[in-house]
Amino acid sequence: MAKPFTIKLFMPSGNANELKLIEKMNWTGLGMEISRTAWPTHRKREELQQAGIYILVGYDDDEDLPCLYIGQADGIKNRLESHFKNKSFWDRALIFVSSNQGLNRAHITWLEWALIQKAQAIGRCKLDNTSIPNEPRLTESERADTQEFLHEILSILPLVEVTAFEKAQKIEQQNTPQQKSSNENTIVVPANKGGFERVFLGEHCWYAVRIAGGRLEQIKYIAAYQTAPISAITHIAEVASIEPYGDGKKYKLYFNAPARPIGPLKLGNTHKNSMQGPRYTNNIVLNNARDMGDVF
Repeated sequence: MAKPFTIKLFMPSGNANELKLIEKMNWTGLGMEISRTAWPTHRKREELQQAGIYILVGYDDDEDLPCLYIGQADGIKNRLESHFKNKSFWDRALIFVSSNQGLNRAHITWLEWALIQKAQAIGRCKLDNTSIPNEPRLTESERADTQEFLHEILSILPLVEVTAFEKAQKIEQQNTPQQKSSNENTIVVPANKGGFERVFLGEHCWYAVRIAGGRLEQIKYIAAYQTAPISAITHIAEVASIEPYGDGKKYKLYFNAPARPIGPLKLGNTHKNSMQGPRYTNNIVLNNARDMGDVF
């Protein structure tokens, strides 16, 4: 059962974008968030000489999901020094050590293993790890203590905008009567040929779409605008549910059934550059439109 808790954040440099120290009441651990640009300034901190677990967070080129590398070391500093030189994707590091020197090699290896297992099971990130450790043997009491340390790490990560270890909560779309034509209950998304065929038609879903929070419960339909050379709205589907996708405040929309053809609704007097991102309309308006000039 979830329990209320308090987190203390301390910014030693006075800049929250450089370094954060994260403490939790009645926890023997200490969390740190260090930006890549601030690493040369803060790499000599005493906490980084300890054994601990770390998570590198960033994005690969052209990836919608965040890229993570999960590791452990008897001395965090030397390992992160190597990653600073050899891994270009990450822009911040999350580090967790014991405030009473209570973590040993078996503990941190187990934490590394458990975090990798959880990230793989959830599927909300791309893992940069090429080798996966085996679960180390712990005594019953060590396992209980280390599982509790893991629980504390997992409770802190969402507060620093790392959600790759949390199962995405679907936003179920309510079965309500057809809305008035003034309500924008349909999102129109641009899609190139490959993505349209593979995802929109093949997987019966669409991602990664940035949607304002106030629109999430309004969206009942999703339509695809196929980019050049087609340049037309060609298919529509009813939305069954929406869930967060990755860490970038984007969403994944699941369809109730395979998308069905409409139109095609050509550009008309709508400029093609107006469909560089999602746009909103109403399902009634869309179904009665002659071209995209009527839709928007």
